[in-house]
Amino acid sequence: MDRLKGKVAIVTGAAQGIGAEYARALAAEGAAVALADVADPQTVGEQIKAAGGQAIARVTDVSDAGSVTELVRLCASEFGRIDILVNNAGIFGSLALQPFEQIDSREFDAVMRVNVRGVFECSRAVAPLMREQNYGKIVNIASGTVFKGTPMLLHYVASKGAVVAITRCLARELGGDGVRVNCLAPGLTMSESVLNNPAWTESIIAGNMASRAIKREAMPEDMIGTLVFLCSPESDFITGQTIVVDGGSVMH
Repeated sequence: MDRLKGKVAIVTGAAQGIGAEYARALAAEGAAVALADVADPQTVGEQIKAAGGQAIARVTDVSDAGSVTELVRLCASEFGRIDILVNNAGIFGSLALQPFEQIDSREFDAVMRVNVRGVFECSRAVAPLMREQNYGKIVNIASGTVFKGTPMLLHYVASKGAVVAITRCLARELGGDGVRVNCLAPGLTMSESVLNNPAWTESIIAGNMASRAIKREAMPEDMIGTLVFLCSPESDFITGQTIVVDGGSVMH
């Protein structure tokens, strides 16, 4: 369990759910991890340290350039470098499923601000350090919904389509500096926020499972193998790609 030994990672949206799972997994593989979230991620940081890992935790708004800059400064000061950025922070689990005409304009803007500009702000902040090292891994978290045109979540699906596009652009711009940029696109995953949202009824979840080649619910831990691969040297000749992890609902 040392595929990331000596590496330093930032994971956004790491206070709970899939983001917390990502952070714990990277730490278990030997990475020192900086956890960021608008909710205090200190509990997850303490869990990592109790398991023998290295972690710092900071309340961070990924849509605020100053907040992100301070996170990156703190991480580089504490650990000396930044090798990995996992852009996981996003608005999803709390959203109601509704026709696009009923989506409030302020909610639309909030989703875009966090899900899209958050990726931009965090990537922009770490790029100079990764370029100086001539090495880095940025993993953006999108969604399998992009490839389905999933209804009732237009703002969310549009935001994750933008994340796929950003991934491709960043891969082109940063490739010459040794920075690889890829995208992990989960299917509907039984995270805390999904389980606690009454919009995700049993019938909707069952319908989603029925579309899969592997007919079961997706759990946060199902994302870990692909995430670690994209963060590790094993994927050093892969960039600009989107890997869908959804049991075969999307095939592209």
